[in-house]
Amino acid sequence: MEIDMRALIHLINKRNDKIEEIVAGSGYLPKTVIGVATFLLDNDGNYDLLTAKQQVTFDRFLKPLLPEATSSDS
Repeated sequence: MEIDMRALIHLINKRNDKIEEIVAGSGYLPKTVIGVATFLLDNDGNYDLLTAKQQVTFDRFLKPLLPEATSSDS
């Protein structure tokens, strides 16, 4: 999966409100989602390095906020 790193950086630096919105009521903490995003940034967007739980977090919360930033190629 290819992730637009610039869009991800913008999301976690400037659009925390969107993360908080999508996480609200889910039982997840925004800092957990931001942690997954930060891990991806630290590892050049390598989705395959995420644990299964982190992949679920990405797919559930970050991917919908980055529709143009991801491709469906896994």
